[in-house]
Amino acid sequence: MVGKVYLVGAGPGDPDLITVKGLRCLKQADVILYDRLVNPELLENAKEGAQLVYCGKLPHYHTMKQETINHFLVKYAKKGYQVVRLKGGDPFVFGRGGEEAEECAKHNVPFEIVPGITAGIAASAYAGIPVTHRSLSKSFAFITGHQAGDVEAEHQWAHLAKGVDTICVYMGVSHLSTITKQLIENGKSSQTPIALIHWGTLSDQRIVVGTLENIEAVVEREQITNPSMIVIGEVVTLHKKLNWFQEEIVPNIPAANR
Repeated sequence: MVGKVYLVGAGPGDPDLITVKGLRCLKQADVILYDRLVNPELLENAKEGAQLVYCGKLPHYHTMKQETINHFLVKYAKKGYQVVRLKGGDPFVFGRGGEEAEECAKHNVPFEIVPGITAGIAASAYAGIPVTHRSLSKSFAFITGHQAGDVEAEHQWAHLAKGVDTICVYMGVSHLSTITKQLIENGKSSQTPIALIHWGTLSDQRIVVGTLENIEAVVEREQITNPSMIVIGEVVTLHKKLNWFQEEIVPNIPAANR
């Protein structure tokens, strides 16, 4: 009998932000394939005997290629196992969940999508930054920082600069210079507020705020690295007023001591 694959969103980091349905799937799974940004505390909910398979990816380094992950999903399900593919955030928001679902469909493997809270909304909220606001933002866009070097995506910058109030950028720290330059060159004010939220929703969350013109210097000074969510727009000005999660910036913790 063929098993089933559940593509489960683990949420942005805080283990309490996984959905009730996602947690139930996790507890019932025979095999769990999990990503680097999944909070390890969630794996403590796995049932006894469940097989845990690490599929983490670092920038410029993949522990397991996507084709291998796809193969494992089908392989374990064909053996009759209940398989959970546990992904940070939401499976369908820059999580390659669509590709994995396609692979299941191709091999007639039953699958189910369990949405998760994506970092673009959650990290922003934990920084006191609403992605929409009646006075400041009536539209928002989620983009990947990887498109900063994508020639085919160059035409999108004009639309983003002039047609979207709030821009949330995933995986964009290494492309920050290109992102700010493109937005300014395509009509966005150099004084537009921008925030970077490092380890959003976790106890060591750090937030730095600046403008498109000066944020690179701020990021360099504060040594902000990935994983960080970038939020651009006037809603960033609400950070100080609505910063409910932290009363002050958490001191920098070197990665070696994390």
